[in-house]
Amino acid sequence: MITLFTDTDTDMTPAQAKEYGYRLISMPYSAKGKTVFPYEDFDRFDAHEFYQMLRSGVLPTTSAISSEKYIAYFEPEFAAGRDIFYVHFSRAMTATFDAMDAAVSALKEKYPDRKFYEVDTKGITIISLNIALEIGDLFKAGKTPEEVLAWAEKEVDRFAVYFFADDLKFFARSGRVSGIAGTMGSILGIRPIICMDTNGKMVSVGKETGRSNAIKRLLSRVDELGDDVCGHRVIVGHADAPQIAEKIVAALKEKYGDGLSVLTADVNPTAGSHCGPDTVGVCFHAIHR
Repeated sequence: MITLFTDTDTDMTPAQAKEYGYRLISMPYSAKGKTVFPYEDFDRFDAHEFYQMLRSGVLPTTSAISSEKYIAYFEPEFAAGRDIFYVHFSRAMTATFDAMDAAVSALKEKYPDRKFYEVDTKGITIISLNIALEIGDLFKAGKTPEEVLAWAEKEVDRFAVYFFADDLKFFARSGRVSGIAGTMGSILGIRPIICMDTNGKMVSVGKETGRSNAIKRLLSRVDELGDDVCGHRVIVGHADAPQIAEKIVAALKEKYGDGLSVLTADVNPTAGSHCGPDTVGVCFHAIHR
């Protein structure tokens, strides 16, 4: 018996978690003096309301969860004789996994027969979601944890994501992307094109002037790097920018056909606290990141 876990930083919704058999670990954010745990403190994420709050000037912060919180998630599974398989966002982006490692180490001393498996997606939001859904499909097909780990060893770096943000003050404040000034976009209309690299970090790989050119650059990356695009999901993520997302979906279907499996996803509030509203990105299967 095995229990699948992922976290809310992967953009997975409770409905998707139920469909694929995942339990969600909630990654918190703090705003207006209150710390909020997604899908624990609310049932449905109202993306428009959240990103309107950011547009009004609120700048949320995020924080790691404690070892005790991880134990509260994991121990009931070990105690019931179930192993754990956790598909999570990038270790390189946070210290929260130090707390997780401490929790798992303590639990394995208490439950020495239990196993803990993990896949680091080396990403966040839609790239993590894409990998988590693929892994969910593998478990549905009857694959063993070891077979899934072997798949992940080869495939994690073959999911690519490219995105841009309209207002760079959020990224500039968080320091998640080096070399980005918060005034760059608002004053010059420049939108850096950002990807997740093989180290699990966000890096700026170019820039475009204006939203239309930024969208074209995202689509060009799919054309240039895409590998068996139609054989995998494509996910378009957005931070309360549905019209931009729809434009990208339409362009992808025009290029690859109406049969393309393409999903749209709201960028979760914890990650959205760092990227800000009107961020848009696309994740696809690629020859490399």
